[in-house]
Amino acid sequence: DRNEPAQKMSKALDEGKKRGYDEGREHAERETLRKTKGIQEEKQMNYSDVLANARECIGKYCKACPVCNGVACKNQIPGPGAKGVGDTAIRNYNKWADIRVNMDTLCENGTPDTHVELFGRSFKYPFFAGPVGAVNLHYSDVYTDMTYNDVLVRACAESGIAAFTGDGTNPDVMTMATKAIGSADGCGVPTIKPWNIDTIKEKMAQAKASGCFAVAMDVDAAGLPFLKNMTPPAGSKSVAELAEIVKLAERPFIVKGVMTVKGALKAKEAGAAAIVVSNHGGRVLDQCPATAEVLPEIAAALKGTGVKVLVDGGIRTGVDVFKALALGADGVLICRPFVTAVYGGGEEGVKCYIDKLAGELADTMQMCGAHSIEEITPDMVRV
Repeated sequence: DRNEPAQKMSKALDEGKKRGYDEGREHAERETLRKTKGIQEEKQMNYSDVLANARECIGKYCKACPVCNGVACKNQIPGPGAKGVGDTAIRNYNKWADIRVNMDTLCENGTPDTHVELFGRSFKYPFFAGPVGAVNLHYSDVYTDMTYNDVLVRACAESGIAAFTGDGTNPDVMTMATKAIGSADGCGVPTIKPWNIDTIKEKMAQAKASGCFAVAMDVDAAGLPFLKNMTPPAGSKSVAELAEIVKLAERPFIVKGVMTVKGALKAKEAGAAAIVVSNHGGRVLDQCPATAEVLPEIAAALKGTGVKVLVDGGIRTGVDVFKALALGADGVLICRPFVTAVYGGGEEGVKCYIDKLAGELADTMQMCGAHSIEEITPDMVRV
């Protein structure tokens, strides 16, 4: 057949085209699989992932709720709950939620500057991780206080903020916390319980050896039973006793657990460089007011004195951080959600939560006309 060579050539061409198409398709599929795998590998953890992971390992008391508002755990102690009827932690959260932010976009456009200066250090954001103790008791034994502080301090320092570390009856807690702070170039705040003076001197020596930029004492921990039962007894401090402790620090000293103007002025008299307006998350005294309720009057009383005002209690989002700054705070501490972040993702979980807060804060600043932390003013919120 004279057409046979042409038919064979046509068939060969067709087969070649098909083979080229098949090979191209296989190559494309391989590339798609490779890229998809790469995307999956590069995909960063989001906050929903953190919460989901935490629920698998955080223990039976904390529920790793989407909104950490104190309702589910209420008065669950051991656990993250509050004392007595358990409504103080809930009130802390609700009072921030009641405050609204005033939108104003009739202003110069620009990227908000969220950095803040504190005691000679520059931080990327005006919020810090608060101290927590006995995580293996109140959450689960996936972490101990030592391993928890190690993860938290390192992750916070790498993200441009600082962590306050907890204290406990086990001396290894302070030993490991200060070691972690030392490894982070002093970017952390050891928080010492109001022990008797001899114990305080021992722990203060460890704190100073870490090179920390500041030391704190949660004086409101005086309400914890294990401190009351010590011999000699630990707990509340007079102004004179506090002044002696401040001198031991030889660096900025932060008094955590102030809830009245009177208390703030006493801390100033003792030489404190800063206070934290705090009711210990409702864990030491039932029926306290919320920190948002007392912050404005305390900030007003210390205005112009040089004493910095920090605040904690129910602050959960970057919008809440903005509200606190508008009411007179120089910075904010957040505690329970950082526990969830550590259990839900270790260092990556902590960084994920910090990024979430940072994005919310920057967005709120931009929408309210504040280009820097200094530009956040009381008229930007509606109380």
